[in-house]
Amino acid sequence: MMSLETEICHLFKIATPLIQAGMAGGTTTVELVSEVSNAGGLGTLGAAYMTPDAVRQAIREIQSKTDKPFAVNIFANGTEDDFNRLAEVQKVVEPFRTELGIGNISSSYASSNWSEEQFAICIEEGVRIISTAFGCLSEEQMIVAKKHQVNIVTMVTTVEEAKQAENSGAAAVVAQGSEAGGHRSSFSLDRHPSGAQIGVLSLVPQVVDAINIPVIAAGGIVDGRGLVASLALGAQAVQIGTRFVSAKESGAHAAYKQAIFESDEESTVVTKSFSGRPARGIKNRFIREFEQSGIDPLPFPSQNTITKEIRTAATKLGNPEFMSLWAGQSTRSLTKEMAAGDIVREIIKQAKSILV
Repeated sequence: MMSLETEICHLFKIATPLIQAGMAGGTTTVELVSEVSNAGGLGTLGAAYMTPDAVRQAIREIQSKTDKPFAVNIFANGTEDDFNRLAEVQKVVEPFRTELGIGNISSSYASSNWSEEQFAICIEEGVRIISTAFGCLSEEQMIVAKKHQVNIVTMVTTVEEAKQAENSGAAAVVAQGSEAGGHRSSFSLDRHPSGAQIGVLSLVPQVVDAINIPVIAAGGIVDGRGLVASLALGAQAVQIGTRFVSAKESGAHAAYKQAIFESDEESTVVTKSFSGRPARGIKNRFIREFEQSGIDPLPFPSQNTITKEIRTAATKLGNPEFMSLWAGQSTRSLTKEMAAGDIVREIIKQAKSILV
């Protein structure tokens, strides 16, 4: 009989095979992470855009609120800016800035790159699980991680990426299907400019068959049915993002949560308009009008940097038409805020009822 006590539970020392996705940008608050972990899942701090000092402080606060394991998610490697077409793209975003009351356009930008410092802080602060986006850690970092008995989890979107992750020394991989919200961890964008569009039902069993480390399923999973189905495909756990965006403890703006509650399986699109990397979100005015302009966005992270002021202003105004409303394809059943711990308990209860 299928069991909810899986290899991932033993590896991460968690009670249930449920991981809260490490969503960068302020969604994963200290309270969200600690409540998920306290409920028996694995909470994850989305640290990629946080300053090193903020990462250290958040880790210490989580440690003060839970004695259970938790993870920190960072970018695997630094990415270089490319502002060569800045003036061209600024012409598209200038009307949005004017409408939102943002001041003069800056003549120069620079994206932050703290990934190496963030990794070092995780090691220094005793974080036991680090998950990575957009690639594998360096050989030197993996040596350090092994020395400190830190489990590295690499998020992947193809079998080849999964093989690379295993070869790098990862303890597990997250197989992210195309249903997933936000930025999936594609690191083969040269072959798949819009990200590899492989659904979780196809991706997970092929990854399971190809590698010898545990696989975690992600993409459009919001309930116990998705958990049981993922285990049947050979996964050892699930990673859930969008449902936790709507949690009471999430840092997402109320207007963002409401957009999720009002959306359905047809509401999202994969777009590069906000960040320069393919990401799934609820289609809104910014996406429509940027794409209608016919101008290509700047590469990541440069596009993300120049749209930050727009997203920040929209958040202050509570205007979802200019926010990046990252969400997966299974939002129809998400209709109200719930406490993060209750979400974990509900999913596990439903999964157990199916397995009886």
